[in-house]
Amino acid sequence: MKRASGVLLHISSLYGEYGCGSFGREAMEFVDFLKSCGFSYWQVLPLCMVDECNSPYKSYSAFGGNPYFVDLPTLCDEGLITKEELDASRQQTPYSAEYVRLYHTRCNLLIEASKRVINRAEINEFIDKDKYLSDFCKFMALKHKNNQAPWYEWESNEYDEEVLFGWKFIQFKFFAQWAKVKEYANKNGIKIIGDIPIYVSQDSADVWGNKEQFLLDERNNPTQVAGVPPDYFCPDGQLWGNPLYDWQKMKETDYRWWQDRLSHNFKMFDGVRIDHFRALESYWAVPATDETAKCGKWCKGPGMDIIEKIHQIQGENFIIAEDLGHITKEVEQLVFDSGFPGMRVFQFAFMNNENNPHLPHNYINNSIAYTGTHDNNTLLGYMWELDGWTKGRMLEYCGYTDPDWERGYDSIIRTIYASNAGLVILPVQDLLGYGSDTRLNIPGKAHGNWQYRVTKEQINSIDKNKFKHLNELYHRI
Repeated sequence: MKRASGVLLHISSLYGEYGCGSFGREAMEFVDFLKSCGFSYWQVLPLCMVDECNSPYKSYSAFGGNPYFVDLPTLCDEGLITKEELDASRQQTPYSAEYVRLYHTRCNLLIEASKRVINRAEINEFIDKDKYLSDFCKFMALKHKNNQAPWYEWESNEYDEEVLFGWKFIQFKFFAQWAKVKEYANKNGIKIIGDIPIYVSQDSADVWGNKEQFLLDERNNPTQVAGVPPDYFCPDGQLWGNPLYDWQKMKETDYRWWQDRLSHNFKMFDGVRIDHFRALESYWAVPATDETAKCGKWCKGPGMDIIEKIHQIQGENFIIAEDLGHITKEVEQLVFDSGFPGMRVFQFAFMNNENNPHLPHNYINNSIAYTGTHDNNTLLGYMWELDGWTKGRMLEYCGYTDPDWERGYDSIIRTIYASNAGLVILPVQDLLGYGSDTRLNIPGKAHGNWQYRVTKEQINSIDKNKFKHLNELYHRI
C-alpha cells in the first residue's frame, strides 16, 4: 500500500446548525481541512438509517440513505422548504446530535418538501430503476401506514402514494447531495472510505424483500441470531439479535444480494470496510430464544467462495477487513488469502505478549493502523484509564520517559505514523486530544451513544501545520 493517512469522522458528527451533520457546505469545508493537513482519506460510518439506539449498524435498509444527512439549506436554496421551516429546524445545541427531535420532525419536513418538486418523473425514474431503493421506499411507506410496526406485524399492505413519493424524494436528494460531496473530495485528492455492517436488522427492507436469504421460520421469525461469544469485556457475550444469512441459499444465487450490496457501496465510496469480517470465515450463531450469547456455537461461513465473487466486481475499489475480536488462525488465513488489508488498533497493543499484531513494530504494510475505532475510547481517555505500569510501558515503547505522562500523547501519534502500516487513520477526537466524554460508542450500552459532534471552532483550532509536517516527515503524502 502507498503510505497515507486519514481521519475518521462520521457525517452525523460534522458541525452544522440543524441537529446533526449533513451533506452541505460543512462537508466540503471538512474536505478542505483534510487537504490542508496532508490527509488523503476520510473514513465515515454506515450512511444508512439509524435504529432506536441511534446506531447505523442495525438499519431499515443496507441500501437506503439516512434522511438526516440531507442538507436543509440546500433544499431552501432550491425553494423546496421555506425560510420559516429552515429556521424552525435549527438545533438547540451544537455538541450533540439531536436524534429525538430529528425522529419526530425531519422526515415529515422532507415529505412536505417532496410535494413542491417539479421533477417528479426524474425522481421516479431514479428510484424505480434500482430494485433495492424501490423496495426500501415501499417498505418505509408501508411502515408509515402500519404505525411504524415491524413488517412481520403489518396488518395493511396498502400505502399512501404521497408518502411513497416522499421517500423517493428523500433518497433522490440523499444520493444527489452525497455524489457532490464525493466528487468534491476526489477532486481535492481525498478518497472516502465507507462502512458495511456485516448483518442487517430483522425489521428491514432487506429481510422483508429477501426472506429466503435468511434463517427464518414459517412465521418469519429468526431461528438463530447473531452475536459474539463471551470474552474479557463481556462475560455473557454480545447478543446482537440480527437474523443470520442462509449461506447455502445465497450460494445458490451466486451471492447476488451481497454482490449488489458491494456494487452499491463501490459507487458511493472509494473503498469500504467490512465490519465483523471474521463472520465470513465462521460466525457465532445463538438460538433465537436465548437471552444471552453464552450458548451460541461457531458455524462455518462462505469463506473464499464469496471473496472470489467480491474480487470479480471490486475494480479499483479497496476493501478493509475488520479482523478484530476473537481471531483464529483460520480467520488470519482468510484475511491473507483475500488480499484485503486488516486493522491494527493501538489501544489493543499492550494487552498481551510481544507477538500481539497491534504492537506498531508488528504492523505490516498491508494494514490500516488506528489509534482507536468508533467502538473505542478516545486515545486520551484510554491513557487516563490505563493502570500505571501499563501506561509507563506504553510510553517507554513510544520513546517517552518524562514523568509528566500527559505530554506523551504526541509520542503515540508519532509512533503510529512511523510504523510500516500503509494507512494510518485517526478519529477526529484524537486530532483534538479530547477525553472520554467525546467517545462515540460504548459497545453493549443501549443509550447515550452516537451523539458526539465536533464544532467548526474546534476543527479550526487543530494545528494543521503539525499534521502536515507529520505526513511529510513520515512520507504519508
